[in-house]
Amino acid sequence: MVRVSDLPRRAVTRSAKLASLPLGFAGRTALGVGKRTLGKPAEAVAMEIQQRTAEQLFKVLGELKGGAMKLGQMLSIFEAALPPEIAGPYRATLTKLQEAAPPLPASAVHKVLAEALGADWRDQFAEFDDKPAAAASIGQVHRAVWADGRKVAVKVQYPGAGKALISDFNQLARLGKLFGVLMPGLDVKSMLAELKERVVEELDYTIEADSQTRVRAAYPADDPDFYIPEVVAQAGDVLVTEWIDGTPLSKIISEGDPETRNHAALLYCRFLLSGPKRSGLLHGDPHPGNFRLLANGRLGVLDFGAVDRIPEDFQYRMGRLLRIGTLEDIDDVEQALRDEEFIREGVAVDAGSLQAFLAPITEPFVEETFKFNREWLRDMAARVTDLRPTNVVRQLNLPPEYVIVHRVLSAGTGVLCQLECEIPARAESLRWIPGFADEADDSDPELVTG
Repeated sequence: MVRVSDLPRRAVTRSAKLASLPLGFAGRTALGVGKRTLGKPAEAVAMEIQQRTAEQLFKVLGELKGGAMKLGQMLSIFEAALPPEIAGPYRATLTKLQEAAPPLPASAVHKVLAEALGADWRDQFAEFDDKPAAAASIGQVHRAVWADGRKVAVKVQYPGAGKALISDFNQLARLGKLFGVLMPGLDVKSMLAELKERVVEELDYTIEADSQTRVRAAYPADDPDFYIPEVVAQAGDVLVTEWIDGTPLSKIISEGDPETRNHAALLYCRFLLSGPKRSGLLHGDPHPGNFRLLANGRLGVLDFGAVDRIPEDFQYRMGRLLRIGTLEDIDDVEQALRDEEFIREGVAVDAGSLQAFLAPITEPFVEETFKFNREWLRDMAARVTDLRPTNVVRQLNLPPEYVIVHRVLSAGTGVLCQLECEIPARAESLRWIPGFADEADDSDPELVTG
């Protein structure tokens, strides 16, 4: 069990682990210089440095919680670029940490509730379960019954979580050169700054309450496809929302029949794609645990701590970028990527390699219906496990504006593949993403507005 008094000591341990990363890199670089002096090929030495750097980087990130763990969860672009023997243990460590997150003692929970809701906080509840129903990296959720009889979910933030997260990101921002060894085309400093800004927002439950209320207004209670729980109360580090039951998406993945999986997958895809157009917000955490299939067939959506605000002009730019798979001229594709700074100024890429890399990835947006499955996902991952300098993915950048978008697209695609579903992803894109349609499609209001 975690004691609040343990937090400063654990912060020191976390800082020491993060500080070990650049030291290890310096040692490996010096070793590489020695090997080149002895005649070992430069490319082989560079590969060895990259492998060892990646191994240490993901080992340390996997052992940490707080900001380092969040960064590790978000950096799927790095993980996908690593051989299975490195990325595998890292994923296993993260899973273990998430499943074994120790709960706060009831006394600490009560203290947070008293600070946020007042000394008489119990008067606002008819019932309150001290045992958490769920735990995450910055807080935990308790089941309760509000004074008016409504079942509610009470989200309580860990004391000290904010300071630990910010400290982690401040240190991680100094490790740009280390990440650059793996992905030389990446502007790591800008990406980390964007991640830090989003995490700071996630710590503020006032922002989360506002985001959830805004999404609920865009998807009202009578929406035929989705149900967004109502925000009941918010103060300080406590957020109280309506409790919803239903079948978790993770259970549908493991036990659902094909019809149920296809239905849940279509709604899941529709929600992620329609969010920016309907509410101006993109749900930034498409983990299966945040979605429930309700008894009436609608999809319930939870946790609006990680969201991205998507203005109309960016929605259009994003749509134009997503449709690059429909462009036949690879020069047009490369220019689109350069316009959005996925290829930074001065970085050269091989057009043929770029085309070969993108073609299968864009298949879901080209075919009328697409079968998402684990085999296809493994093939996509195999394309970026090569750390040689000739691999085009290592030359690509992730612009700050697209950090959360990339996370949603990559993680969401992974969930669809776990569901082993067949859905019309292209039609959903045409319906909900401005700028995705080509000129002919733009002229057809049925395709664009649905």
